[in-house]
Amino acid sequence: MTRSIRFSKMSKGKTIKTTVMHVAVLALMTTAVVGCNRGIKPVVNDPVKLVQIAQPISVLQPVFSVDVGNKKASKKDPLNLQVGYGNEQIITASRGGDLTGFNTAGQRLWSVNVDDQITGGVTLDEFSQTAIISTRGGLVMAFDSATGAKHWQKQLSGSVLTPALISNNRVVLSANDGFLHGLSLQNGQSVWQFATQVPAISIRGTAAPTLLDDKTALLATADGRLHALTIDSGLPLWSRRVGVGTGSSEVERMSDVDGMPIINNNQLFAISYSGQLIGIDLASRQVMFVNELASLKSLAVNAQQIVATSLDGKVVAYDRTNGQVMWESEALAYRALTNPVMIGNYIAVGDLEGVVHLFDPGTGDIVSRVETKGALTSLQVQGSRLMTQSTSGQVAIWQMVR
Repeated sequence: MTRSIRFSKMSKGKTIKTTVMHVAVLALMTTAVVGCNRGIKPVVNDPVKLVQIAQPISVLQPVFSVDVGNKKASKKDPLNLQVGYGNEQIITASRGGDLTGFNTAGQRLWSVNVDDQITGGVTLDEFSQTAIISTRGGLVMAFDSATGAKHWQKQLSGSVLTPALISNNRVVLSANDGFLHGLSLQNGQSVWQFATQVPAISIRGTAAPTLLDDKTALLATADGRLHALTIDSGLPLWSRRVGVGTGSSEVERMSDVDGMPIINNNQLFAISYSGQLIGIDLASRQVMFVNELASLKSLAVNAQQIVATSLDGKVVAYDRTNGQVMWESEALAYRALTNPVMIGNYIAVGDLEGVVHLFDPGTGDIVSRVETKGALTSLQVQGSRLMTQSTSGQVAIWQMVR
């Protein structure tokens, strides 16, 4: 695992964050055998070697690939930039601050540099032709997606590490200092703020906000909670704990929900770092099931299944109605897996070597692979296209084979 821990302490009314070490190292230190007081070396599990697919099938074909660069990258921030896609456009962001528009054939249309490291990835609103990004310094910026002209910028109290949600004339963002923000899409003015509890120790990163319904945003926070807020005014409707950390130390009690919750057919699914996978029936507000699995990645769902990737590299498919395990694969153990996504009739998962693996959802077998350059942190699907951006700055798009 490569995510870093965020320590927060109050000093003169401000939250101070310091990245100190990897979660796995600190967790091992806190669970060391009593009596071992020096010379502790964390156990590092090597990624499993890939086994050749006996009879691979063709699932994805390349559309285009481009290197957007990764200059001036900061190791203090998770490298998890995402691509904006829509209106026959592709908009990419680099850590060096380059925002670039392409057409779907891969031809460069425009490029601007924002003079800061982009951290939040790209959100593209097709109706207003607006692209939203955020920077390490806490700036949120809006650009014309057709020309690259900047419309406005807004300074926030903390940096934003995930893409924004654009809906109902609002730009909804989850900042790393625990504040949720609703900005005007037209001019960037702050319309509402909502403060959440920030634990003393948490994973540096946040889940991207998502739509619960047309008027409601769902946001997950570092204290293991889900918050439903009205998009227009930020009015809190309800809050529910998902992650429940246990243990004697603050590290063992971390309960971050960093993977974006999934809402599908009036059911809500979420997973936490502390090891709870939960399914909720939204009509009755009743919990359908709670399973034990730890992850910082978003889930994937289809008509029958919920699919998750665990911290140690398992890919697990559950029955979405009762949470029973349908199959579990350790073929990619310790390969620092991305979130799973559904693409056509397959489940796609990326890894630390830039390989995208396609699973048969019925059997859990890997049936196909495609490759890009650099470690992958997240996958995106738009219709029949799969999009990736690696930590080295390689953006790749594949099309489903008909």
